Amino acid sequence: MDAIAEAPDQTAETDRHLSAFIGYAMKRALSIVQADFARTLADYDLRAVSFSALSIIVGEPGLTQTQLADALQIERSNLVTIIDELAGRNLIIRAPVAQDRRRHALMPTTAGKQLAAAAQASAIDHERRLFACLTEGERAELQRILRKFRKEAVV
Repeated sequence: MDAIAEAPDQTAETDRHLSAFIGYAMKRALSIVQADFARTLADYDLRAVSFSALSIIVGEPGLTQTQLADALQIERSNLVTIIDELAGRNLIIRAPVAQDRRRHALMPTTAGKQLAAAAQASAIDHERRLFACLTEGERAELQRILRKFRKEAVV
């Protein structure tokens, strides 16, 4: 019976060989955040990217699709599906830009503003719940570190 090894202790970290990597720790943390955020947004029939787009449009009414793509850091061609989804649900409208009718300004509808407000309130609750294990100072420090990394990372 020596041929079959005993099952490893379930409390042991099977990923301990990766735990020293910051990127791995960030990926694991992000997986937790994304899964819970997806459950949070399901109540509003939104995905994280459509929530982000709607939030930006509500906060910056009149921005163009190019500006939104830049803000979300996604390709304009990928943004079309998101814009179509939000417009199809009557959450936003595309309005021609007076100076250049080839471009469209993105405007939230009343329904879009209401949905964004409700989803943002749930997003705040989601973050409060998930990061309750951190003190207020630790949350602020984590935000500071992440902002610094995004600003200064060289890829």
